[in-house]
Amino acid sequence: MPEPRHELPVSNTPLLESDVLRTFVAIAESGSFTRAAGQIYRSTSAVSMQIKRLEETLGRSLFVREARQVRLTPAGETLLGYARRLLRLNEEAVAQFLQPALQGRVRFGTPADVGTRILPGLLALFARSHPGVEVDVSVARSIDMIERIDDGELDLALVTVGNLGQDDSRGEPIHSEPLVWAGRSGGVAALRSPLPLALASPDCAWRRQALDALDRVGRSYRIAYSSEQTSGQEAAMIADLAITPYPASLLRPPLQRLDGQYGLPPLGEYQIKLLRGSNRSEAVEVLAAQVIATFAEHRRRFGGHRSESNEELAWRAG
Repeated sequence: MPEPRHELPVSNTPLLESDVLRTFVAIAESGSFTRAAGQIYRSTSAVSMQIKRLEETLGRSLFVREARQVRLTPAGETLLGYARRLLRLNEEAVAQFLQPALQGRVRFGTPADVGTRILPGLLALFARSHPGVEVDVSVARSIDMIERIDDGELDLALVTVGNLGQDDSRGEPIHSEPLVWAGRSGGVAALRSPLPLALASPDCAWRRQALDALDRVGRSYRIAYSSEQTSGQEAAMIADLAITPYPASLLRPPLQRLDGQYGLPPLGEYQIKLLRGSNRSEAVEVLAAQVIATFAEHRRRFGGHRSESNEELAWRAG
């Protein structure tokens, strides 16, 4: 006689999809649907729909809608712990069965303004898609990274064009966008005379563009705050101590674009290039291709240089 079949009972409990949980975690950690969408390479409207379906599945609201950010509800905070554990378990399970097709090591350099805003999402995705590749990241000035490329200490490096003493003929242009005047929304720093500025070192391209523009129109100014890190310049703007030249797509509340106001002159574009060292391994080339694709997506997504999308504003108001 054949062995009796023992079938598992069918559960009516809905399953949580890893893709949706990854979106939920990205929003929770970034505090913004728009920023999360950029990190996972989806449109903001698609991200909003995922969260709407997740909330309907669980019968709970997961986020509180506020004017400038989203934050977790108590139910959302509970789900966040489960979501992180489920995603880690999923990655461990897949890693047990999939032998990494690509292996190696890439030494990658980036300026702080790029490294702290655009690349974290890219590197996280790269680590998941190519777990056999070890990426060592260095954050430094552009001119220092060029020297490290030449000395064989880096395989890839992003550099900002226009820094004093820098050879701008080298490298592959991968990104260009407006450099704008930025300050605190509702602040008064831009009304002061002389104009207070928050700037980096004298060899910085953004500083040179800003001072040259002010000199051309005869606007008086003073260096009120100096910092090599964009985080320091942001602190000065948030405190309404100064205004600063800044990439349009990196502005976040409570900072705003001041171009066209207070008699401030236009600053033009700024450009980023990708430099390659002597190591042209497959791992290096794959990461280089993904960096280029990331900046192309960044330009497409923030082409209008809006701090928040229409879709996210509609979600908040809903």
